[in-house]
Amino acid sequence: MSTRRTTKAARRAVAMVSAVGLALVVAGCGGDNGGSRTMGGKKPSARSTTAPKDSGRGTPAAESDAVIAEMKGPDGVIVRLHSVVRDSGGFVTVSGTVTNGGTRVFNAIDWRSNETEMQSRSSLSGATLVDKAGKKRYLVLRDTNNECLCTTGLSGLRPGASSPIFAQFPAPPAKVTEVDFNLPTLPPASVEITD
Repeated sequence: MSTRRTTKAARRAVAMVSAVGLALVVAGCGGDNGGSRTMGGKKPSARSTTAPKDSGRGTPAAESDAVIAEMKGPDGVIVRLHSVVRDSGGFVTVSGTVTNGGTRVFNAIDWRSNETEMQSRSSLSGATLVDKAGKKRYLVLRDTNNECLCTTGLSGLRPGASSPIFAQFPAPPAKVTEVDFNLPTLPPASVEITD
């Protein structure tokens, strides 16, 4: 019994150290990459946007109408990705827009992760980036309050309405420039990571 308690205590200590480390990394990566922005006209381009800027509750705004990938889901839901940007802090931020093209109100409940500790019930916490060549899957980052570093509170999207979305992931190695972005209930989208 005492071995079991010791193991639990060790797990808690490791979890606490991990959470503190993640908080320090997140706090140190808030710089602007200063990249220039070019518009690609009507032809979508993976290099036509820059890193998203934070607007309000931590949801970066989509800065461009350029679409680098489109994912169509059930009930007329469409996700358009505008940028997949690697920043100097070791993160990759995926930014886009979700549009409700259906006839019913949309809630992102199916897009959340299966973790019971997650605070938000309607978020992009179930999103992943997959490096097929390296055979690695990257999950959405979490903060110290066990909230995802992604769009949360994505509920009540009326038919015809759109909303900006984002999700942050640990960055794959620098040599990895192409990944698949996955959201539950939607087909994967192959996208290029830009710097």
